[in-house]
Amino acid sequence: MAQHRRLQREALLDAARALLAEGGMEALTFPALAARTGLARSSVYEYFRSRAAVVEELCAVDFPVWAAEIADAVALAATPQQRVEAYVRAQLALAGDHRHRALAAISAGELDDAARERIRASHGQFVGLVVSALAELGHQQPGLTAVLLQGVVQAAVKRLELGAAEDATAVTEATVAMVLRGVTDAPTH
Repeated sequence: MAQHRRLQREALLDAARALLAEGGMEALTFPALAARTGLARSSVYEYFRSRAAVVEELCAVDFPVWAAEIADAVALAATPQQRVEAYVRAQLALAGDHRHRALAAISAGELDDAARERIRASHGQFVGLVVSALAELGHQQPGLTAVLLQGVVQAAVKRLELGAAEDATAVTEATVAMVLRGVTDAPTH
């Protein structure tokens, strides 16, 4: 029975990701989840009390996976500069992933303050992955530099999400070039 419930919950989350990626928050409805999974609409409520609860669960499941993917990319790089580049590239590659597109489609107004704080904390995990590389590059305040670097990455992610006039490769290469120029010229005071 527990195995069946776990599989049903995973099917609902997969359906939610697909609906969000295809049509944004408007597409994520309990009738649509029921139709995608073959469950009765009332059964969906047995797993999630609201759309916000679905979103919170997606974040709880997907953020650790993304953090691990970024950490793996950073760990494979040999030099501090290569670790910074891997950090940026891995995040921008994830921006094109259907899991990320699904969560990006969600309106922050749909979530309560506690859920938004959990999402911010999950994003904060990413910043820690690059602090040591920035320290090795000579930054006196590597934590601050990492937060600012993350702001650049988030701006590029938003640009990718908007389907800007530039293609994804152009956005990625411009972001990597800007970040690398900024972090390799570490301030000395």
